[in-house]
Amino acid sequence: MAANPAPPRLLPSGDSAITVEFAREIDDAANQRVLALDRLLAEAPIEGVTETVPTYRSLLVHYDPCRIDFDRLGEKLLTLARLPAPPMTTARRWRIPVAYGGENGIDLEDVAKTLNTTPDDVVARHAAGHYRVAMIGFTPGWSYLSGLEKFLHMPRRQNPRLLTPAGTISIGGVQTGIQCLAAPSGWHLLGRTPVRTYQLHREPIFLLEPGDHVGFFPIDAKSFAELDRAAAAGEIVAERVAA
Repeated sequence: MAANPAPPRLLPSGDSAITVEFAREIDDAANQRVLALDRLLAEAPIEGVTETVPTYRSLLVHYDPCRIDFDRLGEKLLTLARLPAPPMTTARRWRIPVAYGGENGIDLEDVAKTLNTTPDDVVARHAAGHYRVAMIGFTPGWSYLSGLEKFLHMPRRQNPRLLTPAGTISIGGVQTGIQCLAAPSGWHLLGRTPVRTYQLHREPIFLLEPGDHVGFFPIDAKSFAELDRAAAAGEIVAERVAA
């Protein structure tokens, strides 16, 4: 991260929210600044702030305009953004099982052809990656991961699918991600995980948090079916790795 990074932009978002924008494009350093500001606000709350929503490159700050106005809140946010980031607790690390290819990853072969390689090579490269949860969004538990190897960067599909399966592991642009619920997607589907990153009647409801580190490992169809049954019953089938 730069020693003296440029100050963020403040953008009004309706009459009760401010977007604190650190970059115009997806950027890991900007995301770290987003998460640092989010931690600062959690540790030293500003009167009138009701909620914060971290994204790849900006922090959405909801506030009560009857308790604080845009200008005063903006000044406070800029002041906080200039402070050194508070020390982050040791990032949690997870290993997530994935059944790659076949009916679980219907785009794997096409991705391999596009990249002029083999499906096994795509799987090996994807599973070897070291990823960080940059944000949660789109649908509950949808985890956007930074750190995708440049070789695997691909434009999104020209024709998005109206429905893709829960648990899909996919790539799109410079990102990879974990899709918890069945939903539309324009990303390329490489596989599926039995891990539920969101499960309403489980504690915790959300498994992953921004800043967590994630790795993947391949499993076969039999293992997927067994782990999927366990996950449906509320078990956390992702592996927590000691720091």
